[in-house]
Amino acid sequence: MLNHTKYATGAAALLLLTGQLMAGGFWLTVGNPDANPEARRNNAVLVIQAAGCHDPAGAHVTATAIGTVDGRRQTIALKVIPLSEPGTFAVARQWPNAGRWVIRLVAKNGEQFTNTLVAAGPDGLDRLHPKLAMSPFTDADIDAML
Repeated sequence: MLNHTKYATGAAALLLLTGQLMAGGFWLTVGNPDANPEARRNNAVLVIQAAGCHDPAGAHVTATAIGTVDGRRQTIALKVIPLSEPGTFAVARQWPNAGRWVIRLVAKNGEQFTNTLVAAGPDGLDRLHPKLAMSPFTDADIDAML
């Protein structure tokens, strides 16, 4: 009985802490453009939505493709297309089909900052397993995904 109480208390504390960390937070969600007709019209491969307790219309998002093709590192600034829904953006494919790539998404909303990494390869983007952080990713973080 004591072990069950200890685990329940720990789980409750974790839920409380998670709620406090996310309250007033700012993060990006990534989605499939097939679910958004406007994104499909823009030939998007990725839909991005600013989320959290803020004004999504004030979010500014940039994107960069970082990859390795034939053993050479490449970095390509990507055009981010604002969609009609505030805080929603699309990215079309602007990097070569060859190689392995990581799409780095950086968002700012006033003083708030967040960034997300999405793996991309010959089979497309891995929208189901993005890596999120409230502080900038390092080159080592990107290398680990390549």
